Amino acid sequence: MVWLGFAASLATILVISKKNLALGIISAAVVLGLFTLPGKILIEQIIRTATDTSVVLLALAMGIVPLLGGAMKAGGQIDSLVANLRIPRRYLLAVSAALMGLLPMPGGALLSAPILEKGGETVPPDLIGAINNWFRHLFILIYPLSPALIVSAQITGLDVYHAALYLLPGFALALALGYFFFLRRVNGRVANQGSFSLSGLSIPLLVILSAPALDFILKRLFNIGSLATLIGVTTALALSMLLSRNKIDMIDIAKRMKPWNFAFIIVGMFLYLYIFQASPAGAKIAALPLPPLILAVTAGFALSLLTGRVQLPASIIFPMYMGAVGAVTAPIFAVIYMAVYFGYIISPVHPCLVVTCEYFRVPIRAMIFRLAAPTLVVLAFVLGFSFLFAQ
Repeated sequence: MVWLGFAASLATILVISKKNLALGIISAAVVLGLFTLPGKILIEQIIRTATDTSVVLLALAMGIVPLLGGAMKAGGQIDSLVANLRIPRRYLLAVSAALMGLLPMPGGALLSAPILEKGGETVPPDLIGAINNWFRHLFILIYPLSPALIVSAQITGLDVYHAALYLLPGFALALALGYFFFLRRVNGRVANQGSFSLSGLSIPLLVILSAPALDFILKRLFNIGSLATLIGVTTALALSMLLSRNKIDMIDIAKRMKPWNFAFIIVGMFLYLYIFQASPAGAKIAALPLPPLILAVTAGFALSLLTGRVQLPASIIFPMYMGAVGAVTAPIFAVIYMAVYFGYIISPVHPCLVVTCEYFRVPIRAMIFRLAAPTLVVLAFVLGFSFLFAQ
């Protein structure tokens, strides 16, 4: 029933998301629960999600992010930023996504989306969305301050910088794949009008970077979780309105951006995650009859694909491998972590992928199709090394 539940939940996302993405994810979570949990526990997880303060705060924050993008567009700040980033279009798109990734925050793909939308006006929406999702997460893979990398390294007893060093070959492969599958299909430069303006570049950057910077600082100084994210995006929205040269009609922006859709997407994400955690899914995957390293790679990829998370699969897979084999060396760590990470990047319940689809109005199937080829190449390399190390 567990495997059938997985299949049914993913099918539910793909079908219902054609009409409404948030409803599709919430429905998929309930379907997974109906197949894998007693009714009482399913209801407990629904109540848990609805009453989890961190989830509610994060949902509110994600509702504000599209308002921020709308305010920056209405105020001319997106146009100003794109006009003063004097680099070829393909690199503008990649750098804009990566810039947000280096200061990670939940749903941060929404911050870079308006810039990519403006800079990639002639690029198909599914390609822009794929660039946004791929390059936003590419640099986080080796970022020593990434919570997922820190937690994973701590579980295995490795130094985080040592672990990041062994992830560099995988990062280089993913960077090359991102260029081959995505960036090389983008041509031309963004048309610039007038001379370069330092303030035209710095003011939009100040607005955009204030949100993840505050999120990062407040979480580490005061450990206030999702409240830090809400403060960060609210501050950025206030700055955008204050520094705008144009009058901004927030009611009109809200009607166009539909921020409630993004808020309910986050609720659906966590409902799915909590139901998955309460189900026997993790144990089922860990019990598959494969050699320890092959199992760690395949199960790690599957778990992150199904949960849209890195830390949850890592907290299951690394202890499972260590229990079977012993210590995890840095090369083995890199192989397993790459599998987990790229399952997360392509997951249909990964918040950044989902909100990117919502922003660019791209069907989730089309986005996954775009991301599938480079992801499968990475997985093939990881599996190849797994078989070598397993000999």
